Amino acid sequence: MSNSLDTETAVRERYAAAAQECEPQLCCPVDYDRQYLEVIPEEVIQRDYGCGDPSKYVRQGETVLDLGSGGGKICFIASQVVGPSGKVIGVDMNDTMLKLARSSQKVVAKKIGYDNVHFYKGRIQDMAIDRDAVDQYLKTNPISDESSLQKYESMVSQLRRESPMIPDNSVDVVVSNCVLNLVDASEKEKLFAEIFRVLKRGGRAVISDIVSDEFVPQAMQDDAELWSGCISGAFQEAGFLAAFERAGFYGIEMPVLQKEPWQTVQGIEFRSATVIAYKGKEGPCLEHNEAVIYRGPFARVTDDLGHSYDRGERIAVCGKTFELLTKQPYVEHFVAVPPMNEISAADAKTFDCSGGQERRAPKVTKGPGYKASILPVADDCCDTGECC
Repeated sequence: MSNSLDTETAVRERYAAAAQECEPQLCCPVDYDRQYLEVIPEEVIQRDYGCGDPSKYVRQGETVLDLGSGGGKICFIASQVVGPSGKVIGVDMNDTMLKLARSSQKVVAKKIGYDNVHFYKGRIQDMAIDRDAVDQYLKTNPISDESSLQKYESMVSQLRRESPMIPDNSVDVVVSNCVLNLVDASEKEKLFAEIFRVLKRGGRAVISDIVSDEFVPQAMQDDAELWSGCISGAFQEAGFLAAFERAGFYGIEMPVLQKEPWQTVQGIEFRSATVIAYKGKEGPCLEHNEAVIYRGPFARVTDDLGHSYDRGERIAVCGKTFELLTKQPYVEHFVAVPPMNEISAADAKTFDCSGGQERRAPKVTKGPGYKASILPVADDCCDTGECC
């Protein structure tokens, strides 16, 4: 936690200036798909301060939420990928950046033929509160004493309870591009909890950010220039992945880790990374007689719940785990083996998912439609003795 630095003020002031004039030091070189950049105003492209491209993991028809959307570049790319049947939401607290994004929105919509983007003013570590609504309230209800403060707090509580800016379980994909590191260390756990809250079951987070190979010392964390420059708030590499795990995500992977460091400060290397993590491992573990076979190449792997899978073995799993392992990001690594005799939800008993390994007998997992004997049908070639 930063002891003496007001990180939010440092970030707000630097990015307000960066919205007016391009600041190259705030970004890593990123190769975006040029076809999606053609409709985006040049001033948005010039004032994009990212370190990756999470938009390449977005799919048609999805609802996408961009944390720290800035001038709107990732939102405008994602809007083209998801198409008119999809939806894109940008959240940012910087008024200058929001003004740039909102002024560019009509330009992009006119060029692509539809408008599926909405920009909110809000803190990404508290996405229940629409800060535009707060601003409107304060214009007519300024806080001048304890009574007006209580009314303000009651209004905020009502917003959170009755009309959250981003509702629970409402988003297919949460993306972010070099923003999470800017959030104060004391609020990072809350930030990950918010990402988890707004995602639908089965949804995923795709986060590009700066990571460090060593932990950043406190003296660097207290440096406003280093913090607002995406340096001293960086996650340590393993710590970045662990933060998703603590928040309840599963299937956590790092498809991108920059080979050469973006910057090296006081002997610590800082580089860009992209992490994908999934929501949906919650729920009871019930026995449905299902199994999976790990394809390899490793002799044994262990999943996030502590289950171990020996290569080539039919390993017993609960219905929930069976469902998870037959979807991304695991589906290419496992063979799904349904039971010969299915167990209904009403008859399913508790399955012990404490981390032990239990093999399924082949007689249990021969699959529906199993027959004790299947022989090839005789045909004319076998009658001649030429093919058998």
